[in-house]
Amino acid sequence: MSTTLTQLLAIAGGVVLAGVVAHGAWAARKAGPKRAAPPQEEPHFGPTPGEPQADGAASAEADPLEVTLPAAARPLRRPSARIDALIDAIAAITIESPVAGELALQHQPGSRRAGTKPLQIEGLNTETGDWELPAPGQRYSEFQAGLKMANRSGPLNEIEYSEFVQKIQAFADGVGGFVQFPDMLDVVARARELDQFAASHDAQLALLLRAKAAAWTPGFVQQAAARHGFVAGALPGRLVLPSDEEGAPPVLTLQFDAQAALAEDPEALSLRELTLALDVPQTPAEAEPFAAWQEAARALARDLEAEVCDDRGQVLGLHAFAAIDVELKKLYQALAERDLAAGSPAARRLFS
Repeated sequence: MSTTLTQLLAIAGGVVLAGVVAHGAWAARKAGPKRAAPPQEEPHFGPTPGEPQADGAASAEADPLEVTLPAAARPLRRPSARIDALIDAIAAITIESPVAGELALQHQPGSRRAGTKPLQIEGLNTETGDWELPAPGQRYSEFQAGLKMANRSGPLNEIEYSEFVQKIQAFADGVGGFVQFPDMLDVVARARELDQFAASHDAQLALLLRAKAAAWTPGFVQQAAARHGFVAGALPGRLVLPSDEEGAPPVLTLQFDAQAALAEDPEALSLRELTLALDVPQTPAEAEPFAAWQEAARALARDLEAEVCDDRGQVLGLHAFAAIDVELKKLYQALAERDLAAGSPAARRLFS
């Protein structure tokens, strides 16, 4: 899936960022560096944080395929939180009687991908009525498999769909089920249309913080960023501003040269540029991530004595942020109208 924010910026009056960057794949110099002040208390920048028997029923050793539930005892079916017809090709797997989670796990495909597209298999829990990933000790009355039709690697193609069919057919055979697949040509056509929409509505904003005079050590950067809520990310040279929503992607990322972070003595190295980025589709508009991006840029620029620049080194003024804000509001609206509101589970999965 390929996209640019060039159109957005052109509409906004020719503001050129990247700086405000749109990923091309759907896609960092030398005065003595500033060092972190010795803290009174050393800050830590670690990574962000048998089925019961019925009376007179068969024993636990009974064949898991032998137990059925009367219609009146079946719980209300709830929609899936993981598989969504908006962005997934869905295969339905019916079985004659419930099967154990252990059996389903035994026949799961070794890889949960078909080409570059993730796939997942869910079972309908006979007790709760929830679609869930198969788990030991649970029983399932039917299954469904979903294959994401597009991501930032591009749309689903025929080869990837064929791989999906092979893997899910093997699973269905293993649990004694019958699987119904959607038509391949229809799925591929839908995937291309979804990719085209996503490509024109994907936005990843990034700006540079460039040292005005003295460079910084990694420790100095971490110390300054921590004052504004940033913590160490999972990757070297990456700090993140966590979301208030548990399990959600970070609101912002602050990155510097990973090789500097991995050096034997990082404090002997100097940095002159940082990248502050916002992945627009990943955070709800109500959380005001764009405002957080601007505020973090200004606060960090002040503390680090840095200029806020685009990727060409041109200093960004208030008018640039204001123009981008106007166009982003249109983007948020378009995503919401497609039921892919920024920060929704479907949008986070699609724009990945």
